[in-house]
Amino acid sequence: MKVVKSLMFILFVLCSLSGKAQEVTADSTGYIVRVGEMAPNFTITLTDGKKVTLSELRGKVVMLQFTASWCGVCRKEMPFIEKDIWLKHKDNSAFALIGIDRDEPLDKVIAFGKSTGVTYPLGLDPGADIFAKYALRNAGITRNVLIDKDGRIVMLTRLYNEEEFAALTKKIDEMLSKK
Repeated sequence: MKVVKSLMFILFVLCSLSGKAQEVTADSTGYIVRVGEMAPNFTITLTDGKKVTLSELRGKVVMLQFTASWCGVCRKEMPFIEKDIWLKHKDNSAFALIGIDRDEPLDKVIAFGKSTGVTYPLGLDPGADIFAKYALRNAGITRNVLIDKDGRIVMLTRLYNEEEFAALTKKIDEMLSKK
């Protein structure tokens, strides 16, 4: 009986600590990753069925955009991403952009892409499992994560702010101008 009580106490402490660890590491916007850290790896299925693994994009500047059809701010931001980032850099082999749609089915993601007029790749994130590698699962979107050629996070954005978006586009331009 003593052993069972001891084990239950240890289990209780471990569960308590693991629950607090994520709360403590989240910043004020809900990100659990930080600038300078390696971007968490994942594999995503795009709307065309192609699978992309983040680590296979090393050597490229990568922008991840976390989005969903129900997100009004996402709908506002996406045309700017299309015009100011994607159309400008889509033919650059050193650049990749992936819109990661949070927990919606394929048909809805395809319709969302068409309704916003974006042509950059959109991928599916069932259960928001990819999102949860970057931010608290219940945190909001839109979010952009900019990753350098070594796989390190260089910029994190939250919501759509014209000044922050301008800084993001400038950073992408700078990173791509370096050989």
